[in-house]
Amino acid sequence: MKEQTLCFAAICQIARFVQQVSREGQLDDDQLKNMLNSVIITSPENTLAVYGGDVAQLQTGLEIVSAHLSDNSSSKDPELTRYIVGMLNLERRLSKKTQQLNELAKRVEATKRQVTHYAITSDILLASFAGIYSDVVSPLGPRIQVAGEPAMLKQTINQHKIRALLLAGIRATVLWRQVGGKRRNILFSRKKMLSSAQQLLGQI
Repeated sequence: MKEQTLCFAAICQIARFVQQVSREGQLDDDQLKNMLNSVIITSPENTLAVYGGDVAQLQTGLEIVSAHLSDNSSSKDPELTRYIVGMLNLERRLSKKTQQLNELAKRVEATKRQVTHYAITSDILLASFAGIYSDVVSPLGPRIQVAGEPAMLKQTINQHKIRALLLAGIRATVLWRQVGGKRRNILFSRKKMLSSAQQLLGQI
């Protein structure tokens, strides 16, 4: 349950970051770096290693898990829920497509090699991650419609950040499924996941 909670927190955190970029056009560089790094860490020792080995890196996500799984309906954000469901749906479709999975692995490896030459949050790498999402993942199902400020959404750099983050969201969803995450768990193991999220927050 701890592993599932960490992965689900990563999905929630990415949904929040997408929302932040689409509304404000800004995201802390370290937070963006941490999420993008998760895409290229393909052989981790454990789940937390994908996110810098530090629970604090997923604090925002754990807070969202706690808010959304609590009994307080006013703490829930339907826009975040829509992004989360969209990522879960796309990953489920991706998991059944061998050709796309192979292409995804190949493109991620190519991008990983670029990291030796450019900063992971550079425009070049952001465009590379965004391209992988647009070419390989997005066509698999209904597009995730991102809401926000039109002035922010028109900027190419923000479009690349959003798509790169959604790719990191697919990575988190793959991890979640690998550690036993299932959509029904969110309903039927809600209290266990809520308790796990609160315990993890207590470690920060």
